[in-house]
Amino acid sequence: MCPRPNPAAAARAAVAAAATAAAKGVSLPQAIRSQVGIDDVKTDGRKRRWEGHKEARRTELVDGTLAAVRTLGPDAGMDEIAAEIGVSKTVLYRYFSDKSDLTTAAMMRFIETVLVPRLGSAINEDLEEFDLTRTVISVYVQTVADEPQIYSFVMVGGSGAQVLADSQKLVAQMLAFVMINRMVDQGSETAGVETWAYSLVGAIQLAVHWWMVEQRLGKEELINYLTMMVWSAISGIAAAGGSPEYFNAQEHPLPEAPPPID
Repeated sequence: MCPRPNPAAAARAAVAAAATAAAKGVSLPQAIRSQVGIDDVKTDGRKRRWEGHKEARRTELVDGTLAAVRTLGPDAGMDEIAAEIGVSKTVLYRYFSDKSDLTTAAMMRFIETVLVPRLGSAINEDLEEFDLTRTVISVYVQTVADEPQIYSFVMVGGSGAQVLADSQKLVAQMLAFVMINRMVDQGSETAGVETWAYSLVGAIQLAVHWWMVEQRLGKEELINYLTMMVWSAISGIAAAGGSPEYFNAQEHPLPEAPPPID
């Protein structure tokens, strides 16, 4: 058996943080900051209480923004959002520096309350590897498809690159945790897990973004193609026992295509 590498601990903590953040009243941004090594600054009690009040008010406004976008569409401006929420635009600017700041907060809130809990539940299901692969892909695609207005607002509306990168890191760590556990059980090498996890997350997110913009495929077609690609990669890694040396030493003829299915 191969020893579990260091990323396993971080990935396990990431899954736990994602699964319990809402239940414990801890926001996902805090969970992400703890996973990526950003320490909280020590503050006195009065400042903590004020920051807690401010964070609660921001959360209310972000939830209102998400509801407004579902009604008004992804192109809604600050004036329209404020009117839909029932506050003045001045109130929004008191808590958010500009629309980019608001969309960044909205993206994190959507990840916190919708995407990561669904992915966490899927990852923790006791499924065979292929079924787990398809389920996780389906959950991600379905979550995005369920919220086209929100997706367009947070992904095209100028959300912060660092927040997006941190959220991607959390999802990749969740995936790495699953891959490490499954590969260790099979006696495979796990040194490449982080590389594979980040590659898969990036590929799936880019493909789904293209699909959301272009809409050239049906949802099930997209899931089928993504599952085919991801499972082929996982199968190849498993066949090589996770070893690039073994993989490179093999011949790599391109298989012939099967006959057409009638």
